[in-house]
Amino acid sequence: MDIIVIYCTVPNKKIAKNITKVLMKHKLAACVSMIENVKSVFSWEGEVCEEKEILMMIKTRRANYGRIKLVIEDLHTYNVPEIIALPIVDCSEDYLKWLVKETES
Repeated sequence: MDIIVIYCTVPNKKIAKNITKVLMKHKLAACVSMIENVKSVFSWEGEVCEEKEILMMIKTRRANYGRIKLVIEDLHTYNVPEIIALPIVDCSEDYLKWLVKETES
């Protein structure tokens, strides 16, 4: 089973909660962790910018990536939201079973 973690930064709790609510309602993610007070420094339109953001860590199946990407793009306020998927190389068998169970349609 291919499982991934999707990283997505958002500007505030409201957007993080809205995205999470949709993902959980449609069983697209088993868990979304939200890490507040992330300091992001990035280049945007020739300027170096610094923003306080929330990092969302979305644990899911690889097969759900396309639908999750659409949800994020629909609810996010950034022109170019960060949507990065990383493979989970290894995890406990119990966690894997739980993740699969929680993301079954």
